[in-house]
Parts: sequence; structure tokens; C-alpha cells
Amino acid sequence: MKHLYLLRHAKSSWDNPNLPDHDRPLDRRGEQAGAAMAAIVAALTPGPDVIVCSTAVRAQGTLDLVRPSLPDVPVRLDPILYTFDVPPLRLHLEGLNEDISSVLVIGHNPALELLARSLAAADRHPPMERLRRKFPTAALAELDLPIAAWAALGDVLDNGGARLRRFTRPADLARG
Repeated sequence: MKHLYLLRHAKSSWDNPNLPDHDRPLDRRGEQAGAAMAAIVAALTPGPDVIVCSTAVRAQGTLDLVRPSLPDVPVRLDPILYTFDVPPLRLHLEGLNEDISSVLVIGHNPALELLARSLAAADRHPPMERLRRKFPTAALAELDLPIAAWAALGDVLDNGGARLRRFTRPADLARG
């Protein structure tokens, strides 16, 4: 069993319309949501063996907010994770070392949402129904993958056999 945690970057700022997309920072609401999600990330079970993060400024800003909750977990920044499509994300995950049992990905939509929806296509539990409606900024999807090797991720994509254990949105935390 492998565990995949997908954290969408927190809300970014559009204050400077001339800034390239890759360079947009978090806005104040994003900073608050990312900080609130740190407690959820700290409670991940099992905890991630590695964090992989997009090189986009807003993704790294989200990483900075949750990183203190996982002080001993190695971090890998990878430009391939600055993607809005599933195939580059899938290839990255399929290339993970087999000794990694759980990974936290900090990235972008629609790639994260589409990946989660495809992996857990057969899941009809309430968390998956909420994810299908919307995968908002700073939301975290916790997936259990019925595979022994990351290279077999395509099998789960083909059959939709993953289970979405939990889907946490910043709005869920505001409700207490």
C-alpha cells in the first residue's frame, strides 16, 4: 500500500497582472489558509517520507507554511511539478523510489484534481463526492493506493481503485 497526499497550493495574488504566472506569490487569504492546513499536514498518518513541490512561488509559499509541521521530511523542488496536466505528475510519481511509502505533493490544479479523480474514480464515499464538486486552493486529498510499487500507479489510474481517505478544505477548518 502506498499513500499519496495532494496539497493544492494556497490562494495566490493577482495584484500584479504583469507578473508571470510562475512568479505569483500567495495573497493574505492564502497565507492564512496554508497556515491553518499545517496542523492537518502534521497529523498525516503515515507521515510523508518525502515532500515534492512545484517550483512556482505560490507552491513554495505553501510549502513554507506547512514545512514546520514536518521538520524531518526531505523536500524536493521539481520544475516538472509546475504543471496543470496529469501526465507529467504521473511520470514523476511513477519514478519514485520503492522505499518511499508515502509522498506529499504540493502542486496545481487541474492536475491534482484530475489525478485524484482518476485514481479514485470508483470511490463513492462522501469525501470523494466533495472532491468531485471542487478542489479549492489549500485543500488536501489523502489517497490510499492499492499498489506495492510506484511504477504500478498506471494500474490504479486504469481501474480507479484508490480510496480517498480524507479530503480537507480550509473552509472545513473554519467550521471547527
